[in-house]
Amino acid sequence: MEVEALKKKAAEIRRQAIKMVYQAQTGHIGGTLSSIDYLTVLYYEKMHFDAKNPQWPLRDRFILSKGHCVEGYFSILADCGFFPKEELDTFCQFNTRLIGHPDRCVPGVEMNTGSLGHGLSGACGTALACKLDDTNCRIYTLLGDGELAEGSVWEALMFAGNYHLDNLYAAIDRNHLQISGKTEEIMTLEPLQQKCEAFGFATEVIDGNDISSILAALERLEHISGKPKMLLLDTVKGKGVSFMEHAVKWHHGSLTKEQYEQAMMNLAEKESVL
Repeated sequence: MEVEALKKKAAEIRRQAIKMVYQAQTGHIGGTLSSIDYLTVLYYEKMHFDAKNPQWPLRDRFILSKGHCVEGYFSILADCGFFPKEELDTFCQFNTRLIGHPDRCVPGVEMNTGSLGHGLSGACGTALACKLDDTNCRIYTLLGDGELAEGSVWEALMFAGNYHLDNLYAAIDRNHLQISGKTEEIMTLEPLQQKCEAFGFATEVIDGNDISSILAALERLEHISGKPKMLLLDTVKGKGVSFMEHAVKWHHGSLTKEQYEQAMMNLAEKESVL
């Protein structure tokens, strides 16, 4: 896809995510909105997969470590053909398989996540297995910055560097907010780039809500061998919806009819500019 087409697709996915949260009256919408640009680049430009054969052995894999931010992820999987789009209307409803976290009963989901701190470990194991199988599969994973308070994340970083997992592409949604406030006031993370580099990662800090920047950074990292990769995505929590941006209260919540209409209007205005 061209850059402008990717931007329009991201806007479409944001609208679908808002609709899902409104219908379900629950959801982790703030971190979903901040991460959609990155997921859009992965699924519509970078990753190799077959939606009709989700277990294709040579597929690239994606693991959503920040599993609570699932609305955009499910929207993309449905749009790519892993399951019918109509099923999105069952999100968080009785007897649905689209619960509030990724579950392997959903086609396209590689790992049950949501117990924070486990996704990177799973991605490391998958990346090592693919290397042992002598495949060219790439393993992508997305973490939240609040998730970095979990010690298992740092063990996984050490593991990835030790085994030179250059087929591993990790990213951190660095929106600076977590459920209880600002990350730097709860558990200081900086200097985050230097920490990742110390564990052996080729690391870049980019605008994580800019499609062009994401594409260019991944292109640069793809030419580096012998090191796992890390993108620190400088993002805005609640991206695209005026009253949600930079607001910790929208880590999780439900929308009134008026809020839903305003959110959809904001996104429609931004898409019309595109």
